[in-house]
Amino acid sequence: MRLATMALAAALLLSGCGAVPVPDMTWYRLPDPVLPPTRAARVELPIDVAVFNADGIYADQALIYALDVDGHALRTYHYQQWSDPPSRMLQRRLIRVLRGIDASPQISDRLPASADAYRVSAVIQRFERVQDGEETRVEVGLQMRIEHAGHLLAEEVYSARVPAEGKEIPATVAAYGKAIDQIYASFIARLAGLPARHQP
Repeated sequence: MRLATMALAAALLLSGCGAVPVPDMTWYRLPDPVLPPTRAARVELPIDVAVFNADGIYADQALIYALDVDGHALRTYHYQQWSDPPSRMLQRRLIRVLRGIDASPQISDRLPASADAYRVSAVIQRFERVQDGEETRVEVGLQMRIEHAGHLLAEEVYSARVPAEGKEIPATVAAYGKAIDQIYASFIARLAGLPARHQP
């Protein structure tokens, strides 16, 4: 009887250990963009926005955090994911912003190669959460290009560093939205400043 009792206790103990809850997976969307001034840039040619390029860890759907303030060592969260890969998420956000300010008669992600259009592409260089002492912030860096008829019109690296209003992940996601809004506002100002000879 004593042996049976001990076996039952061991079984209960093991079953209890196996019942540790697994954290729920959470997917995040960026907040709605804050648009630059209406018609901040207006071109007569269509604009084609390609899917952004992302190498290595930046192609991952998981949120990324830095192990040091300079971002030399990075890790991904296991249970916090973006609703879409950042390369697609940021492309769609730029299209939404350009359409929102009526930047062109046509803004698309699938114009034929033969179309006479401005071609916008980008590479994600930084997209991580950084803990610096008591401050939590996000670091975003995008290398963005504008081309027309095979000619490079502009290429710049746009960076933004925005503190989060708290240490929780939703506050970090909100900070990402602000950082990307800053970058896109700068990019649109560059689009508006293209030399007149590039306009049709």
